Amino acid sequence: MKRSAFILPVLVVAVALALSAIFIVDEREKVLVLQFGQVKQVREEPGLGFKIPFIQEVVRYDARILGLQSQPLEVTPLDDRRLVVDAFARWRIVDVVRFREAVGIEGVRAAQGRMERIVNAAIREVLGSVPSGAVLSDDRTALMNRIRDLARREAATLGVEVIDVRLTRTDLPEQNLAATFARMRAEREREAADEIARGGEAAQRVRASADRTVVELVSEARRQAEVIRGEADAERNAIYAEAFGRDPEFFAFTRSLTSYERALRGENSTMVMRPDSEFFNYLRSDRGLHATGPEAAPAPAAPAAAPEAQLTPSVGN
Repeated sequence: MKRSAFILPVLVVAVALALSAIFIVDEREKVLVLQFGQVKQVREEPGLGFKIPFIQEVVRYDARILGLQSQPLEVTPLDDRRLVVDAFARWRIVDVVRFREAVGIEGVRAAQGRMERIVNAAIREVLGSVPSGAVLSDDRTALMNRIRDLARREAATLGVEVIDVRLTRTDLPEQNLAATFARMRAEREREAADEIARGGEAAQRVRASADRTVVELVSEARRQAEVIRGEADAERNAIYAEAFGRDPEFFAFTRSLTSYERALRGENSTMVMRPDSEFFNYLRSDRGLHATGPEAAPAPAAPAAAPEAQLTPSVGN
């Protein structure tokens, strides 16, 4: 009984020591076995591992891809326009021994802080060498690749590989937004005013050309009208002259009738003239004053005793 009582605790201690000497490496981990702070083993493959109990310790690190969201960073591009930039980086531990030496016992938390400083420095260096238009454009792939390559070289001393860096936000500072928008608005208004001025100038040229064309067409039309009117007047006068030459008496008669028609309109008009006026030649005689020959009838004589006022007829409607 005494021997059994002694063997049982020994077995328990042996099993405990055996279990404490065994550790499991997960496929998502990288493991270091340390002895008094010195690296004794590096296990990156999943499976079972062994260590010396109570003397060696196991330190585990995440072997997966880790993310880093940087704080908003103010940068000054080549044209001295300040920008606020956010970045997101992807990284992973590739050399766990160097990583341990670089960050110490704080592990990933300390690495995040140092990685953020490395990424921010790369962002400042790359974006400071290009104008703000390139940073604000939609195609920033080349800039992000340059930032990634620069950060990768710096992070190699930590045993870390930078997989990718992406710029998630590139904006102007809040205090500059109003001034920038005002400047952009002023530029667009100036461009609009220039376009309006150019359009007005073009419209004025078109309008002046159209006015000149109208004047030329109207002048040409008037010239042609005057020519046609002159030719028509000449033809009319020729016809009148020919008619007068054929029968002067009939021509005088028709002209007198035309004068009567124009003078004696139904508008209650009044004419005062002498009774022996030539205007009444064809009203006094059936042949006219200019008729010749023995058949010509003498014009009736006016009463001699009548005063001139009494011999003046009033011809009206």
